[in-house]
Amino acid sequence: MSDKTVAVFLGDDASPEVMAPTVALLETLALPISFVYPPVATNPDSAPGNNFSESAKRMVDQADATFFGSTSGASTQALFYLRWGKQTFANVRPCKWRPGYQSPLRQPESIDFTIVRENLEDLYLGLEGDLEDLAALNLYSKHARANLKDLGPGRYAIKAITDAGSERVIRFAFELARSRGQKRKVTLTSKYNMLAKADGHFRDIGFEVAKDYPDITFETFIVDDFLCRMITQPQALDVVVTPNLYGDILSDGSAGLMGGLGLAPSGCYGDSYAYFESAHGTAPDIQGQNIINPTATILSAAMLMTYLGYSEAAQRLEAAIDRVYATGQSLPVDQGGNTSTSEFFERMGDLLI
Repeated sequence: MSDKTVAVFLGDDASPEVMAPTVALLETLALPISFVYPPVATNPDSAPGNNFSESAKRMVDQADATFFGSTSGASTQALFYLRWGKQTFANVRPCKWRPGYQSPLRQPESIDFTIVRENLEDLYLGLEGDLEDLAALNLYSKHARANLKDLGPGRYAIKAITDAGSERVIRFAFELARSRGQKRKVTLTSKYNMLAKADGHFRDIGFEVAKDYPDITFETFIVDDFLCRMITQPQALDVVVTPNLYGDILSDGSAGLMGGLGLAPSGCYGDSYAYFESAHGTAPDIQGQNIINPTATILSAAMLMTYLGYSEAAQRLEAAIDRVYATGQSLPVDQGGNTSTSEFFERMGDLLI
């Protein structure tokens, strides 16, 4: 009888080429984990929302966590359920340079920070429509100095920043900074100079939460200023917390600091559930070529192991990644090497014995 159960979605396009071998790699660690595979309909004629059945939901609900492969459509409803259904509000995206990573920076040493992205609200609520639907509200733009209805036809999207959503993700960031025990600093970023009511509210909640953490340094930057600092002074960062959209963009940028999205893991955490996935997409352009970089997926698996309480296994996975890159003998194609995906997993397997 396994102590833990993990639901696995292999994903689409090139994603199964790294997901299936990573699960196999985890199985070699002989941990008390059972991996289950919720069914996902792949019939292109399936009606939207019908490819994630109640039985699949039950498998997710009964699992202790989910290991999720990048999707281009078939598993989208499963992803939405993992986010909003399981209320996984904190998307954690580490940015840690390791010797051997092909960073574009001249001196990437000591880059080790984490972006905590609010995962459920902001523009990602999908509240969009035609501007004419808002005409009756008689909204006035102080910047354009005109009524919204006078701007002509177009579309709108609503940005929602709630008290509860902001407070819980910012508090999560402070707890993470405390547990990391490094610079013990939280940096909050948003566009609070232009969006004083929404992004300014996110910042104000940050100041309130910071009062409960006198041992943690707290700083704020406007998001465009922060982006410059992230590129020029990444070593100064520890934990960064942002509303949803900025975190999505900035975390891909932070992957570029390391050397690419193939190196970028992530985990999405709620109060009682979490799922883990690489930050990159499905890579359809290299599907079947056996060259997709497994690093992000393996490091996401390490985050999964930590979440499940198997910290020693997580450390072994990370140590094996460190050795592969430090020697420079088994580098993936996107890192300047000629090692295939399957060869990379073979090397990892040898190091884990």
